[in-house]
Amino acid sequence: MKMPVGAGLLSLMWLSVSGALPLPPLAGMVVAQTAGTTPKELPDPFGPRRSAGEVLSEMRGHGGPVRAIAALDDGRRIVTGGFDSAIIVWGISPALAMHVLKFHDSTVNALATLPGDCFASGGEDARIALWCGDGVTPRRVFGGHTAPIATLTASPDGAVLASGSWDHTVRLWQVGGSGAEEAVTIGGHSGPVNGLAFSPDGKSLVSAGYDGQVRVTPVAGGPPARSVTLPAPVNAVAATRTGEIVTAGADGLLRFFTSELQEVGAADLGGGPLTTVALSPDGRIAATAGLRTAVTMIDVATRKPTSEILGPGLPVWSVAFSRDGRVLFTGGADRAVRRWDTATGKPAGGDIAEAGPEETANDPHPGARVFRACKACHGLTVNDVNRAGPTLHGIMGRRIAKAPGYPYSEALRRLDIEWSKETIARLFEIGPNAYLPGTKMPEQTISNAEDRKALVDWLAERSRKTE
Repeated sequence: MKMPVGAGLLSLMWLSVSGALPLPPLAGMVVAQTAGTTPKELPDPFGPRRSAGEVLSEMRGHGGPVRAIAALDDGRRIVTGGFDSAIIVWGISPALAMHVLKFHDSTVNALATLPGDCFASGGEDARIALWCGDGVTPRRVFGGHTAPIATLTASPDGAVLASGSWDHTVRLWQVGGSGAEEAVTIGGHSGPVNGLAFSPDGKSLVSAGYDGQVRVTPVAGGPPARSVTLPAPVNAVAATRTGEIVTAGADGLLRFFTSELQEVGAADLGGGPLTTVALSPDGRIAATAGLRTAVTMIDVATRKPTSEILGPGLPVWSVAFSRDGRVLFTGGADRAVRRWDTATGKPAGGDIAEAGPEETANDPHPGARVFRACKACHGLTVNDVNRAGPTLHGIMGRRIAKAPGYPYSEALRRLDIEWSKETIARLFEIGPNAYLPGTKMPEQTISNAEDRKALVDWLAERSRKTE
């Protein structure tokens, strides 16, 4: 699906789900507790285990793509956030899903680790929640942003939480305060703020956004903010222990800057928009991935790729290193969280399960090729469930906002549209924002008329099939 330059991050990343999707049926059960309920059984994310305490490579439990991952300070757990609005706390060894936490109204876009067995979550609902210990309700909630939270990061001492939003602002929150304090608001961006990172001493905050800007702002006064504008949107940013800045761009480039924003190198991964970047605890290795780019490890000193992790789950939305740096966790479009050995690039633990069959795998039709950009969020077969977007099975002749079980917005429910080859082609000719006012579907167009025709012809055929 052809998109405007820089639309890679917007291609699927914040597609809204205002209600939770059910967890898929899995073999084996563990006991945990969900927010506001008594303890209950949850699916064992690894299926049957061959021995007690075994650590496997793949965790499943989210009902949609895995949007965010963070490793908790205790080194024994990670936390993930998904398009399904759920937060899952996973034990690493023994392997189990410890808690499924429900608070946000839609996609959980960002997570940040905090001291004292705590973490923060930020959602498309513009709210930030602080969670600690085994609590199944937030300890505190921060509100003030007027658009989705896209990124969170904590200061080195954990005292300050920074949030970046689609409302073009950055806000600083006192984690240990009384809750009455006003957040400090930082401006300067002219578009969504996609990435944040504190400098090693905590005195400056690096922000990056859809406007292509990378800004370094003192957080406690001092010299004015300095910035550089890149030729493409920036989707993520990280800072090394020495203050070097690493950005992941919609142009497929991983760029490296000094703390003074002097560019000192770049790695062109050639696979289209990058969605995420993380640094190993020692700052020597950067991990990145994207819509069409496999997870790639890059030596920060040489700016050269050292290994590529080839596995299912593209596009990959999130990566995070374990606290000791020996494992890389990834979250992708197929709803799985995976563990990789950073030294070998191979699965850490048991073998990874094969990705399930999908609609476009061996289909030579040109419309199948165009649909590949849609399949992460839309199912198509008769047995498929709603994902981050509604199922497209039976789409032709269906009224808008009528897919059973999908939580449509009121704006879409008020529209008078019947889906057909003509209406779907028009949607991708002029874009969702123009054709579906009030939609949360990311802006994307197919400018080539032949590609649009191929897509709708293929959808008309495939969406009727019953196998």
